Amino acid sequence: METAPINPEYRAGIVAIVGRANVGKSTLINRILGEKVSITSPVAQTTRNAIRAIHTEERGQLVFLDTPGVHKAKHDLGKVMNKTARSATEGADVCILVLDSTRVPREEDDGWMRRLAKSQSELVFVLNKQDSSDEKKDMRFFDLWTEIAEENACERSPKWLKISAETGKGINRLTTALFDRVPLGPPLFDEDLLTDFPRQLAISDVIREKLFYVLKDELPHAIAVNVTKLEESDKAWKVEATILVNRSSQKGIVIGEKGRLLKRITQSAQKELSAMFDIRVQLRLWVKVEKNWAQNVSTLKQLGYIQ
Repeated sequence: METAPINPEYRAGIVAIVGRANVGKSTLINRILGEKVSITSPVAQTTRNAIRAIHTEERGQLVFLDTPGVHKAKHDLGKVMNKTARSATEGADVCILVLDSTRVPREEDDGWMRRLAKSQSELVFVLNKQDSSDEKKDMRFFDLWTEIAEENACERSPKWLKISAETGKGINRLTTALFDRVPLGPPLFDEDLLTDFPRQLAISDVIREKLFYVLKDELPHAIAVNVTKLEESDKAWKVEATILVNRSSQKGIVIGEKGRLLKRITQSAQKELSAMFDIRVQLRLWVKVEKNWAQNVSTLKQLGYIQ
């Protein structure tokens, strides 16, 4: 691994980004890096893995874990997502708790604060979506933390910041706060690396994102994407992937009348993948009915959700 020039002030560390579903964690990571490494959509719980994104600059290197949003799990996939999110905080130098400043605190916010009150990591709490925030709702988060800290005899005070991941407001202050809190030391990864997320999982995530944007709430968690073939060459990549659904009726929804919807998704994903990898991507998609795939441990392993 290439090392950074000798700099006594160089810092590097692991930063876990946690919070309930759909508070803007993936958007925040993409904003800090200035490039897209984590999928976003209007549908909650789209992130299913802990994606490792790497931000390197003169001050040092921040290695981010973008975790799934914690929610009430109804099946094996949900339990895996929750376990992934909670385990990401273990060993992190800094934990960022992302809070939705447009809403009052919820049960999941309370749960994260209680977990982090016992954490040994440095804490940064960000009140996101400040482009449409409410000062009174912000105060409820402050009050909730004060109550939880007292109950747990937690004497540490998190750094509170108001940001908007969507517009970039407060992002510079946030990165400065993170560099102030990670330890001195050499980079953890090569400095030109943006993510170590497996390529096939990254491709499947892009396809899922396009499905979410087109279908919205119609089939949010009934869908998975399995990249079955990836042929790389200097001129073009050939990618084949299967979209898994639970029922035949869902298969028809994904394909659309005369295959138009599936064609639209294919073209949209193909365009983004070509731009992402800077090479022409030829994408072919199939839709397969696999009943209760989210409860099948073997399928979850094949999809990369379980190691």
